[in-house]
Amino acid sequence: MNISLSHYRDLLTTYLKPQRRKVAMLTALLLGSIGLQLLNPQILRSFIDTATSAGSGAGSFQRLLVLAGLFIAVALISQAVTVAATYLSEQVGWTATNLLRSDLARHCLRLDMSFHHARTPGELIERIDGDITALSTFFSQLVIKIFGSGLLMVGVLVVLFLEDARIGAALTLFALLALVVLTLIRNFAVDSMAADRQAHAVLFGFLEERIAGLDDLRANGAGGYVMRRLYQTMRDVVHLAHRAAMRSSTVWIVTMGMFALGYALALGLGAYLYSAGAISIGTVYLFFQYTEMLRRPLEQISEQIKEFQRATASIGRVQELFAVQSTITDGPGATFPSGPLAVEFDAVTFGYGDDAPVLKDISFALVPGTVLGLLGRTGSGKTTLTRLLFRLYDISDGAIRLGGVELSAAKLHDLRQRIGIVTQDVQLFQATVRDNLTLFDPTISDAQIMQALTDLELLPWLQSLPDGLDTELAAGNNSVSAGEAQLLAFARVFLKDPGLVILDEASSRLDPATEARIERAVDKLLRNRTGIIIAHRLATVQRADEILLLERGRIVEEGPRARLADDPDSRFAQLLQTGMAEVLA
Repeated sequence: MNISLSHYRDLLTTYLKPQRRKVAMLTALLLGSIGLQLLNPQILRSFIDTATSAGSGAGSFQRLLVLAGLFIAVALISQAVTVAATYLSEQVGWTATNLLRSDLARHCLRLDMSFHHARTPGELIERIDGDITALSTFFSQLVIKIFGSGLLMVGVLVVLFLEDARIGAALTLFALLALVVLTLIRNFAVDSMAADRQAHAVLFGFLEERIAGLDDLRANGAGGYVMRRLYQTMRDVVHLAHRAAMRSSTVWIVTMGMFALGYALALGLGAYLYSAGAISIGTVYLFFQYTEMLRRPLEQISEQIKEFQRATASIGRVQELFAVQSTITDGPGATFPSGPLAVEFDAVTFGYGDDAPVLKDISFALVPGTVLGLLGRTGSGKTTLTRLLFRLYDISDGAIRLGGVELSAAKLHDLRQRIGIVTQDVQLFQATVRDNLTLFDPTISDAQIMQALTDLELLPWLQSLPDGLDTELAAGNNSVSAGEAQLLAFARVFLKDPGLVILDEASSRLDPATEARIERAVDKLLRNRTGIIIAHRLATVQRADEILLLERGRIVEEGPRARLADDPDSRFAQLLQTGMAEVLA
């Protein structure tokens, strides 16, 4: 991605503007530091010339003491200013990067599922955290140091011109030549830096996937395969990091050559002018010291150009991520009716990306308050159908209506608030019981939570916890049983109070006693609501009013459950006789 000056300007304006007072203070400290750096060589020249001049009376000694004290005072003040500027620049940098990190994370969370399926969580962690951490220096020091170094360089050259126009002219030409060379090579390592960052993203993605599947890897003895792949991935990282380091070191090598040329120029001219009697030995030292000061901004600019290359690579990857737009966009804002919702699929066809359609010409309708039993083998399209109701994907053809409203006409938030789902795999967060139940929604009161837990017969469980609703749960369901996790998921739906409830065989992992509690809770949950139950067992499907049987993405049978059960020629009746779990496995 080609990064223009507008990208840098926009980033700095957006994320430094809220901190303009701190940036102003940082600029003031920078200017003060530059003034102090320019002052000290003048003090040292006066000290040297006074010490080497003919006659060393009491007045000269007194002057030397004053100059020495002044030099120490200026040095101490300069150090204090540097410490304050460093502290402030780090604060500005991390505040800016944290704002950028939160914006990028929010942007990624809003992208559709096709984006997330194409990238591993580890890769996104590296993009959101690693790339943006690399921008900390860009926000806090990069521009300030480049600006400050340039200002210091101009100040040194102006003072040199005032001291001697010949020295000033010679070192000005040297400085201009150095800047031209450094500018020409500033993008030399950008591509290799970007490749290095991407290699690290791939490594993080690989580690995340393998750690997540550790149980299966151990059970199947795949440790050797994982380590071999890890070595291959790390080899790519080392190769790309080495290439990036070699390219970026080119800037340092060129700069060192420039410094050697500058020292030779300053010492040669100083020796010539001193031998001609045009300047004092103190002025020779002044020229050398200012050349050393000129070296520092050039060296810092060189170093910051390497940081700039890293920042440019990261900015390119960040902007690339920001440029990705979700294909799922908000509708104009049509509102859904209250109460149970009608569901209608009208000639719906859908496939993931360029793959063959998963659902083909699906049409059915549910009146409000109806419970649909959705049956089919694995891969028949049951889960895909429910994903389309949440509008996690947009359909290829046809239309889906909820409560008479076409899904694309509603706001995504409004749509997803009117649908609740409970699956076999429940995601719990490292947070309190309250936050896990409300999904961090502070508008849900404790009274509402307690009512939901009462309906689910969960009050005894809550009372057994050390801190009640404030008890911290561990991530990954490590602090609750599978049955308790399912019950908590049901409580989430109770609190959401949707008009459509989707149950993906939500009681299949439970012991008989807990399942009996869930069955009673499901009766309450489906009361005065439309329901879709993805079922694999006979007991689950008995509460359905309608049956819809999918096979290879098509509807092969639908109708009232009682009628299909009584029809010996129906597939549903055959499933009941054969055993649903065996046939639909």
